[in-house]
Amino acid sequence: MIQKCKLDNCSMTRVITDNESGELVCGNCGSVLEEKLDNYNEVQAHSLEEFMSQTRTGPKSSLVMYDKGMYSVIGNDRDSTGKSLSASNKARFRRLRLWDNRSKTKHSSQRTLSKSLIYLNGLKEKLGIPQITVEVAASLYRKAMSHGLTRGRNSNSLMAATLYVSCRQTMTPRSLQDIAKVGNTTKKALQKTVRILIHELGLDVPQYNMSSFITKISNNLGINEKIKRHALNILDQAQVKQITGGKHPIGQAAASLYLAVMLNGVHVSQAQISKISGVTGVTLRTRMKTIQKALGLKLLKD
Repeated sequence: MIQKCKLDNCSMTRVITDNESGELVCGNCGSVLEEKLDNYNEVQAHSLEEFMSQTRTGPKSSLVMYDKGMYSVIGNDRDSTGKSLSASNKARFRRLRLWDNRSKTKHSSQRTLSKSLIYLNGLKEKLGIPQITVEVAASLYRKAMSHGLTRGRNSNSLMAATLYVSCRQTMTPRSLQDIAKVGNTTKKALQKTVRILIHELGLDVPQYNMSSFITKISNNLGINEKIKRHALNILDQAQVKQITGGKHPIGQAAASLYLAVMLNGVHVSQAQISKISGVTGVTLRTRMKTIQKALGLKLLKD
């Protein structure tokens, strides 16, 4: 590929390819001529043997894609020079395209996987899930399929369950209620599927970091940084007093934030925090009173 730099004072046509980013750079001034090429090697090779065994061209593979990004494309009815193919060759390639499309959806499991990954992408967009969490969820779903967990179960419910487990494993603060609401399923059904998934695959699912939910709830309510830090401090003191053990992390985070709001005299109602966090008003008040009594906090309304 020969490209020329657009700058007037640069007449060089020498182009440098950045193997890590896939960019084409002018060899004289360093201007980027083209970004994010797909045909660069994603692995650095330091010997001929490493190059032959590790490097490849094309985009990076992804478990979120049905074919993991290693797809085949049968082009239009033209050869490499742009000339039209003969009638017999056109019929041959038309037949090849037909069988290529049929092979991708030959089995019911393949069709289920394709639909489930589309569903997962929709959950990602609605919940703002990072890519690494989605990759882990796709990996768990493929593992669940290999263990036969998709038989007799709703594929969307199983995918939502794998996403929740993935969020727990990557410490992405999303509650069961958040995923159930967006995934058009019930919280009870989602809980049941999560338990089956953890038991059958023998997964180690850590508890959420409570402080991450304080940040999430604060951002959704538009609470300033000062109150957020105060809430984090209250939660840290509660953990030191060992009164958070066995309690729901979202409930603890919401109670700590509500206490910080009341101590700073900011007008944020209990109903607002309850609605955003998904915690009932009874749970919020109970957790708040427990923390307040243990830490000896004096509220402005007292």
